[in-house]
Amino acid sequence: MAAHYELKPAAHDQFMFNLKAANGEIILTSELYKSKEGALNGIESVKTNSPHDEQFERKQSTSGKPYFALKAKNHEVIGRSEMYSSDSARDNGIESVKKNGPVATLKDIT
Repeated sequence: MAAHYELKPAAHDQFMFNLKAANGEIILTSELYKSKEGALNGIESVKTNSPHDEQFERKQSTSGKPYFALKAKNHEVIGRSEMYSSDSARDNGIESVKKNGPVATLKDIT
């Protein structure tokens, strides 16, 4: 299976997407969008911004777990990663989003 965006409905008539690697693991989860069109625009934003390291914000959760956020040029968060066990695991996740984000296909399950 190739990397893909999985667009799906969310609570309260909203939409969201996950970027999944070829192995099916979720590598990025989007924010919630009020419309399907908004979510599709979010996917395009990931495709545009994911190749650029400066668009990734490396963070620590309140429990000390590393994770990252991908931001658009306007500094709005497009999506976040899972919590990782180490900084190096988080950095591998970023590399996966950089590699897969621009080329992933769309799987619309709305």
